[in-house]
Amino acid sequence: MLRLHQNDQPLDPQSPLAIRGLSVSYGEKPALFSVDLTVAPRSMTAIIGPNGAGKSTLLKAALGVVPRLSGQVSIFGRALASERHRIAYVPQRASVDWDFPANVRDVVLMGLYGKIGLLRRIRRDDQAIAEDALARVGMQDFAHRQIGQLSGGQQQRVFLARSLAQNADLYLLDEPFAGVDAATEAAIISVLKKLKDEGKTVVAVHHDLSTVTAYFDHVAMINTRLIAEGPVAQAFTTAHLQEAYGGRLATAQIDRLREAGHY
Repeated sequence: MLRLHQNDQPLDPQSPLAIRGLSVSYGEKPALFSVDLTVAPRSMTAIIGPNGAGKSTLLKAALGVVPRLSGQVSIFGRALASERHRIAYVPQRASVDWDFPANVRDVVLMGLYGKIGLLRRIRRDDQAIAEDALARVGMQDFAHRQIGQLSGGQQQRVFLARSLAQNADLYLLDEPFAGVDAATEAAIISVLKKLKDEGKTVVAVHHDLSTVTAYFDHVAMINTRLIAEGPVAQAFTTAHLQEAYGGRLATAQIDRLREAGHY
């Protein structure tokens, strides 16, 4: 169902991620204003919008990483604090300190700390989980490589493996395809689609409009406020794109998307 901006609706208890009236400000500058978002279960949702629209802020505010001025957030119908273990978050690669002295396997094992604790000894079963996660992203042969020695695409795969090790129900990814090569992008989207097939829910901040229809089944379009959300066929339209991007999205680019069958 297509949803336009309406903040008078209650939170959906069935939604993996439901947001109502979310507002965030950095100083005097509003980053998000009264955003509503209801993510469909077992879906792949792209969060799109121009630079500075508040896409990354939306994920961080939902996770409590940045404070919100107002609004409600629920995870599977409950408060974030009680359901945090069901969420896996992959941050932007540019925000990570890649000089941190850890090898690839150690980074993946960090995804298990919420379950096993920081001080508990790593067991053989935990090692097996990490190795399986690395195999799913094609990085099993790099387990002992220092994380800073990897290419950008390889680093992104490792962080995805860390999230897979958590065996979460909701995966939140902040621009997972930014700065990666074509092979890595194909590998990542394959893993994400398999997660959806397994009944998981995927939400990703995404910047490449040309791949929205191929990669995702739902879209949330924002520019400080929510423009539209819903199935791609209903929400990813010329009118909504023009409203979200304005003059920053040339009409010719929209025409190319239409001619390519993207909507």
